[in-house]
Amino acid sequence: MKPEFDLKAHVRHVPDFPKPGILFYDISTLLLNPEAWRETVDRLKTAIEPLKPHKLVGIESRGFLVSAPLAYLLGIGFVMVRKRGKLPGEVIRHHYDLEYGQDVVEVQADAIEPGERVVVLDDLLATGGTMAAAIQLLRQVGGDVVGAASIIELTFLAGRERLNVPFSTILSYDS
Repeated sequence: MKPEFDLKAHVRHVPDFPKPGILFYDISTLLLNPEAWRETVDRLKTAIEPLKPHKLVGIESRGFLVSAPLAYLLGIGFVMVRKRGKLPGEVIRHHYDLEYGQDVVEVQADAIEPGERVVVLDDLLATGGTMAAAIQLLRQVGGDVVGAASIIELTFLAGRERLNVPFSTILSYDS
């Protein structure tokens, strides 16, 4: 058995970004290190493979970085959920509430077949609003959302409580 690889050592913390009082967890330093990135993708594969998804769904935009290589390794399709106006062709929209206002996520109308098993991924789960919206959108188009995952979870924000699917993460921060 190989020793545990410390992935947290490869996540940069950027204070006051994107605005004062926010601590940003930057995965670009994780992506820079091939060994750390390989370990990250391998751990996510181990967590997601038992769910037997037909497709992985990445949330714009860092969720694409997580989902695409994982879909490739699993030999399954990859679908993008994006903000309004970023996808060509016919799209299905879902409006959702933010702390101060509303936002919209979209998926291409033909991306998910009714009944397909899908897993939703993002780089980080904070309050869970966008991931919960993506899950609702995918159900709206007929997807069977069997799970969700992220590289990082900020457990102190309780985002997982907003998700009504099994959720996996490989790094947790409690404050």
